[in-house]
Amino acid sequence: MKLTFSPGSPFARKVRIAAIELGLIDKIELVPAKVAPTEPNEQYAHDISPLRKLPALILDDGNVIVDSYVIVEYLDELAGGKLIPKSGAARWRVKSEHSMIQGMTDAMLLCRYEVGVRPKELQWPKWVDDQWDRAWQGLTRFENQPEVLSRPLDITQIALTCVLGYADFRFPDCGWRKAFPKLDAFHEKMLQRPSVKLSIPPAA
Repeated sequence: MKLTFSPGSPFARKVRIAAIELGLIDKIELVPAKVAPTEPNEQYAHDISPLRKLPALILDDGNVIVDSYVIVEYLDELAGGKLIPKSGAARWRVKSEHSMIQGMTDAMLLCRYEVGVRPKELQWPKWVDDQWDRAWQGLTRFENQPEVLSRPLDITQIALTCVLGYADFRFPDCGWRKAFPKLDAFHEKMLQRPSVKLSIPPAA
C-alpha cells in the first residue's frame, strides 16, 4: 500500500497515527505529495483523485481509497477493529464525534488559506472569524466532555490530537492551552505515544 501525504497535513497525520497504532505502518509506503489551492497538479488529479486532497491510500491492486476517515476505517478493518466501534450506539457516537472534529479541522484549514494564500486585498476578516469560531466552539465542546478524553484510544482521540497539533503548527499564538486546560492535559498525554511524537508537523 502507498499513502500520499504531506508532513503538515492534519488529515494525513491522522492516518499515520492510526497505522502505527494498528501495527500496519510497515505495510505502507509513504509518498510525499503537494496539493495546494491555486496550484494545479494534473498528475495527482488524473492518477489519484480529481479533488486533489491528501491523503489517499493506493492499494496493491491499484484501487484508491480517499478521505482520511475512510482510510482509517479500512485499516481498522484490516487490523480487526480497534479504533472504531463495530456496531451499536458507540459506533455512531464515535463517527459523529469524528465528523465534528473533521469540520473543526476544515475550518482551521480554511482560515489558513484565507490568511496565508488569498491576496490581502481580497481577504474577508469576518469570514475568517466565523470559521475560527466554529473550530473554537468545537474545542469548547470537547473540553466539556472529559469522558471522551479518558476512554481507550479511538479515532475520535486521534483526530482531536491532530486538530490540536494543527493549531500549534499554524496558529501558535491562538491560546488554546490556556483556554482549554483539559484538552491541554489530554494532548500532553497523547504526546507520550510514539505514534504521536513521530508524526508531529515540522516547524512552520
